[in-house]
Amino acid sequence: MVYTAAEADQLTKYERAFKRAHPEIDLVWVRDSTGVLTAKLLAERKAPRADAIFALAATSMAQVDSAGGLAPYSPKNIGRIDPMFRDSRAIPHWTGTAVLTAAICVNTIEAKRRGLPIPNTWEDLANPIYKDAISMPNPASSGVGLLTVAGWLQGLGEAEAWAFMDRLDRNVVSYAHSGSKPCKDAARGEVPIGISFDFRAVKTQSEGAPIVIVVPTRMVGWDMEASGVVAGARHPEAARAFVDWAMSDEAMSLYAESFAIVGVANASKPAPSLPPDLANRLAPMDVAWTANNRMRVLSEWVRRYEGRAARQ
Repeated sequence: MVYTAAEADQLTKYERAFKRAHPEIDLVWVRDSTGVLTAKLLAERKAPRADAIFALAATSMAQVDSAGGLAPYSPKNIGRIDPMFRDSRAIPHWTGTAVLTAAICVNTIEAKRRGLPIPNTWEDLANPIYKDAISMPNPASSGVGLLTVAGWLQGLGEAEAWAFMDRLDRNVVSYAHSGSKPCKDAARGEVPIGISFDFRAVKTQSEGAPIVIVVPTRMVGWDMEASGVVAGARHPEAARAFVDWAMSDEAMSLYAESFAIVGVANASKPAPSLPPDLANRLAPMDVAWTANNRMRVLSEWVRRYEGRAARQ
């Protein structure tokens, strides 16, 4: 049993590839949003149901690990993985697979109809002209929402970041449960602008939606999708085999179809619709800071903005 926050439309190709490598293992996915899975893993740590974790935010993995929920395991060929993609211990408790970044989906038809310019920066989104034009993920349930907020907090400093979010909140029509929904809503014309993430933006645009993808030039929040073995797993050998596959060349090539930055540098194939200097636009973030401050940040976010989230 594998708990995952991967997008539902990614799982088929991952499962097919894993079954080719390990036909002897029956794979059962449990998929949900990052916040829900993190809460489940913390609640179940004394009687775990999952055997492995796949494509969960590294910040969540660090939180689960601090509660004793992860087993140490060094995947095969870990030397190929960029050191930034794993925790710092000699035997890592989690290993990253791909970087996901915040991105903005803008419906060009709806923006033109409302007379809205295409935004270029985060600060642009706080302009009153965008009132009731923006949807973004709720960081209390969505890993994309959390990485976006954490990027502002760590990149701008907390006082400036909260002041910016206060201005932005006046323009937000809804805070969505998932990181994909704001981009999907923008694609359907339900809102002109959806704050989302790179994979969903690229896929939605490739499917013919009338959107442009905006990646601000600075303070772009990011996190890593990561995998690991659950402490006390009922099927530890199968869990280790799964994590080995998750770090394989075949798996890395699959991640590279969705994400611009993956754990093996020469496997990366950035989409032409994303900026070639994406790595230089990322906020100066610390995974450990996000993990350690997650509850404090979410409490403050809920205090300020939960009323609007309840209307989604």
